[in-house]
Amino acid sequence: MPPRQKTAPAAPPSAEHALLERIAAALERLAPPVAPAWNEADADAFIWHAEPAPGWLEPVPVINAVPLDLLQGVDRVRDILMDNTRRFARGLPANNALLWGARGMGKSSLVKAAIGAINASKPRALALVEIHREDIPTLPQLLKLLRISKRRFVLFCDDLSFDAEDQHYKSLKAVLDGGIEGRPDNVVLYATSNRRHLLPRDMMENERSTAINPHEAVEEKVSLSDRFGLWLGFHSCSQDDFFAMLDGYCAAYGLKIDQKQLRAEAVEWSMTRGARSGRVAWQFIQDLAGRQGKSLGKSAK
Repeated sequence: MPPRQKTAPAAPPSAEHALLERIAAALERLAPPVAPAWNEADADAFIWHAEPAPGWLEPVPVINAVPLDLLQGVDRVRDILMDNTRRFARGLPANNALLWGARGMGKSSLVKAAIGAINASKPRALALVEIHREDIPTLPQLLKLLRISKRRFVLFCDDLSFDAEDQHYKSLKAVLDGGIEGRPDNVVLYATSNRRHLLPRDMMENERSTAINPHEAVEEKVSLSDRFGLWLGFHSCSQDDFFAMLDGYCAAYGLKIDQKQLRAEAVEWSMTRGARSGRVAWQFIQDLAGRQGKSLGKSAK
């Protein structure tokens, strides 16, 4: 039997090879992460993330929304927004909408409830896409992504406003007004704000006092609101509306309490908050349900 040949030991990597491996590893760490792929059928709601570029959409399995019939004291604006949203869902022309006014009166709740109500009657009719105010400059990238989709999207920006040093409003104005491509037919924008003109009054007054042409300087900023076809105002609720909100929540979630006691406790609760609003009513109902040991996860209806 011939003697077994010995295998020569592997040569150690050269210094040049080791250097190339370190460079490759460093470049891999520096490379930007790839944006996750998305599927328009994954959900009825998405959150837009501007990073990593060019941005991506995170599906939201369940929209945090209250039933439409539980929103009290906003009947007129509710009907206007629902009509506009239904037309959009049917593929007809619809306006961008600015919901402005008092805090806690259901502006964002109404947007989410409207989408939920329409999808309940016609599943997958609409998809809600939330974009944060600081990501407004990336709107063109988002619209480019949505333009090629077969679904219809309601872009939603909650608590939209701009301060004196913020130039993001120019990006928003360009998108709302069209640009070369224009807003896609399958996209409409709904925004909420505590300000009717989206800009603080002192900023507008400062522009008026320091500009060469005060009227034009202020007009450029005020005209941002004009890009919204619908202005829906929300005002502080009356005591009757406040009580109607409470009665609706108690009926919906099966909370048993004497009406006189309910109103006395709710008035005291609102006085400690310094205001009556839908948000204050909901906070009281959460406290009441907790004291009664009941969950608010599902309506009792």
